[in-house]
Amino acid sequence: MTEIADAAPAPLGPGEVVLAFDVGGTDTKSALVDRGGRLLGLRRTPTPLDGGRTAEAVVGLVAELAAELRAAHPDLQPVAAGLLVPGIVDAERGVGIYASNLGWHDAPIRDLAEAALGLPVAFHHDVTAASWAEHRLGAARAHDDVVVLVIGTGIAGSLILDGRPHLGGGFAGEIGHSPVAEGPRCACGARGCLETIASAGAIARRYTERSGVEVDGAREVLARAEAGDAEAREVWEAAIDALGFAVAQLAATVAPEAIVIGGGLSRAGDALFAPLASRVDERLSFHRRPLLVPARLGGDAGLLGAALIARESAAA
Repeated sequence: MTEIADAAPAPLGPGEVVLAFDVGGTDTKSALVDRGGRLLGLRRTPTPLDGGRTAEAVVGLVAELAAELRAAHPDLQPVAAGLLVPGIVDAERGVGIYASNLGWHDAPIRDLAEAALGLPVAFHHDVTAASWAEHRLGAARAHDDVVVLVIGTGIAGSLILDGRPHLGGGFAGEIGHSPVAEGPRCACGARGCLETIASAGAIARRYTERSGVEVDGAREVLARAEAGDAEAREVWEAAIDALGFAVAQLAATVAPEAIVIGGGLSRAGDALFAPLASRVDERLSFHRRPLLVPARLGGDAGLLGAALIARESAAA
């Protein structure tokens, strides 16, 4: 039987002073990490959108935030920075290949950031770095083969194999865009992507399309399903079925020891994890059954991941 596991998070711990930035489509998180691993001056700032010059605008914001953090903590001198962005990322070359919500193509973000900050910059994909934090500090630290799924408005993913992130040139981990059905059409252009059925955004949208009732997110759909609403129950069950199919495919192809599930939908708790484990069991036979693990680091996972990669790059 597929097991559901939990684990308390570990602290970031002592290390070099670094800057950490987690750029999102709406907000950018920033902090200075001190020698004890505390996140100082943590704040959210709107991410600037400037068409074809968004990459330069984002780096400009990062430089401003870095200057403010340094001024507020003059006794702490960062030796490196960690910078995370969404989309398709080539971490080795330091290039943002593509980000639909930020509008850049082949942007040399690491080089721009190093010039602006005057520091070495560890540059990476946001979900990959957050997954690395879960592996090093959070729910997956007991395992070397891990898949992380972040289920929110969409579904993002990351693979850690043999204790190392598997990047595939920036294209690995797009589990939200793995096909699980013939439809509906996804915003990416494909049909039947997992996130069109099983993301929190899709659950709310599909219920409204079927019932004509506007709801305040997937949590309300679940509440209606538990109260006996047949339309809500069908939408919720379809989401669990799609997730079970995707997890079973991952078990058959990657054989992870654990699958860590974060994002807003993970807060459904047993209403998500228990039926999902049952669906996975129904689909597997001889396969290694992955532990299903709730993410532990919450909204700070990205910043912690940025701090980890910055410290590791400084040490290297």
